[in-house]
Amino acid sequence: MRPVTHSSRERPTNVSAPHGARVLEITWGDGKKIAYPHEIIRGFCPCATCQGHSGTIRFVEGGNLELRQLEQVGNYALGLTWVDGHNSGIYSFRYLRALGELLEAQGAEGVKAMGELPRV
Repeated sequence: MRPVTHSSRERPTNVSAPHGARVLEITWGDGKKIAYPHEIIRGFCPCATCQGHSGTIRFVEGGNLELRQLEQVGNYALGLTWVDGHNSGIYSFRYLRALGELLEAQGAEGVKAMGELPRV
C-alpha cells in the first residue's frame, strides 16, 4: 500500500483559529489564504453523525459555533472540537481546499444556499 501524498496546494502551511473569532484561517502550500466562517465548517461537518455514511454533505443548522480545539489528524486532515463537545468531524485537507475554493467563488451565503456539497 502506498502512502497518501498531497500536492503542495492541498497541504496547509499555517492554520489559525484565534480565540473568540468566528473564522478559521488556513494558508495553503501554494500561498493561498482562505477564511472559513465557523457557520460553514460546522454546518457542512462531514462526520457520519451529521451526514450518514453516503450521499452528499448537507448543510446542518445549529450547533455551537465556538471552536474549542483544533488538531492535525495524520498527514491528511484536521479534527475540530466545538465548545458543545461535537468532535467527530474529520476534515480532510482535500475537502477543506475544495470548500475554500467554493467560499472564494460564491461567498459564505452562496455556499450555505447550495444546501449540499459533493463528497470529496
